[in-house]
Amino acid sequence: MMGPRCRQGGHATGWILRIVGMLLLALIAYLAFWPVPIEPVAWDAPAFKGYTGPHAPNERLAAVRLISVAPAVGPEHIDFGPDGRLYTGVLSGAILRMNPDGSGLETVVNTGGRPLGFDFTADGQLIVADATKGLLAIGADGSIRVLADHVDGDPIHYADAVVIAADGRMYFTDASRRFAPRELGTFDAALLDILEASCTGRVLVYDPGSRRTELVIGSLCFPNGVALSGDGRHLFIAETGEYRIWKVAAAARGLDARSALASADARARVIAANLPGFPDNLTRSADGRLWTGLTKPRAAAIDRMASKPWLRAVTFRLPKAMWPVPPTYGHVIAFDEDGRVVADLQDPAGHLAETSGVTEHGGRLYIHSLHAGALGVLDAPAAGLRPAGSPEDLGAAQGPAQQ
Repeated sequence: MMGPRCRQGGHATGWILRIVGMLLLALIAYLAFWPVPIEPVAWDAPAFKGYTGPHAPNERLAAVRLISVAPAVGPEHIDFGPDGRLYTGVLSGAILRMNPDGSGLETVVNTGGRPLGFDFTADGQLIVADATKGLLAIGADGSIRVLADHVDGDPIHYADAVVIAADGRMYFTDASRRFAPRELGTFDAALLDILEASCTGRVLVYDPGSRRTELVIGSLCFPNGVALSGDGRHLFIAETGEYRIWKVAAAARGLDARSALASADARARVIAANLPGFPDNLTRSADGRLWTGLTKPRAAAIDRMASKPWLRAVTFRLPKAMWPVPPTYGHVIAFDEDGRVVADLQDPAGHLAETSGVTEHGGRLYIHSLHAGALGVLDAPAAGLRPAGSPEDLGAAQGPAQQ
């Protein structure tokens, strides 16, 4: 016969089970239905081939020397001015200037935003793609003038990189029309855009003569770095969200990336695909090498979620510590204008975190970083580099990037 204590214990167990069940239902409802800031789109991620072929594992980048920019962080892009000094933009909004060895560090100007890519005009004026302000011109006196922050009334949300052609036209990327760094910060805005995969990014061109901004190509998944070919007739564009590099006619206007691929439009084609990480900046060396940095390596979990938009939505309902963020891995790549890899430098230990690009200058490689408190320097010969096209060039026999 069941006594009072047994009946009370049974009631207590029942209540506990009901409470646990209610909590589980609440958790399931939260993971399934709680609003998230993205509207994920399904896409087909290419099967990652691993670190093989031209991207075989190596430690050529491990010897990088660090030049501190403290207390600043995030020397995301590097260029050399007409004065021979090194310029970089950092997270605080400042544009810093220093000697090539890192001495003489000083602030040129603070844009009040987040300067990412920049370039110099023929007469030495600094042009900046500022993620929160748009395309800016910096005067010798430190004055700041907005060149473009709208296109036909449509706001430029995420100016990311800029390159200036010989005729003065300024080609720049607007990485996302969905997520604005001024509201979310550059990293979170980029993360949201890439995981949503709605491909709203575009490349624009500003004509200083007419002061008009036009669309070159749209429907890109977070277009990031941009560089010009040696003859100025083509643009190279790093499409971060789909691990690839485009080659687009500089004279093109109003192109749609998806339509161009479907119709095999000769004005826009992919020359390097299925890269082993997320390509960021693009620069061109005097020898003709085109450099990109991979800020993060590929992650199998992220690729598996490409065709499962609902799963990406669930991910955003988890604490950030549980998001599938790839590990730190230093990696920069150089290729020629047809997409053949001519250099691949890796640092599995990630001595310089989030390698966003390379500027080749004076026989050295200056390595950009998205969030580090330093930039990196590596002697080109130590990296195995020779003048582009020479038979000893590191990548002479490496072939095209992964397809």
